[in-house]
Amino acid sequence: MDKWSSESPKIVGQTASVGFQIGVRRTLPISAEQAWSFLISAQGVKLWIGDVPSLKLSVGESFTSQEGISGEFRVVKPNQQLRLRWKKQDWPQPSTLQIRLISTKPDRTTISFHQEKLDHANTREQMKLYWEDVLDTIREKQA
Repeated sequence: MDKWSSESPKIVGQTASVGFQIGVRRTLPISAEQAWSFLISAQGVKLWIGDVPSLKLSVGESFTSQEGISGEFRVVKPNQQLRLRWKKQDWPQPSTLQIRLISTKPDRTTISFHQEKLDHANTREQMKLYWEDVLDTIREKQA
């Protein structure tokens, strides 16, 4: 950008249409079915939503965890994808969270967390660290 340009400098993770976004992924030595089973188990859900009394994972289902995370499932494709509204208690508006399981080999699966509609670069950085911690914990639990 030169000093005569009227464009604002580009901020990492900012898009014109969905605010700030972040994507974090890890490839683990497990099948997509194993990854899915863990993600939707009580132990797995506690990592990425928090403590929720019961969760059916069906389209349209809403939830609020004891930790204050709330949302609603929009897409549920077993062993492949979850897409949902996801909001921390102190956020002014919900984000969109997509969890994808990508597998081309029976014993290797990439778990991808992609979150968009974040309100600020600081929120983006906080969520980057959050999803990295979630994936590191999944790796430890699946080792």
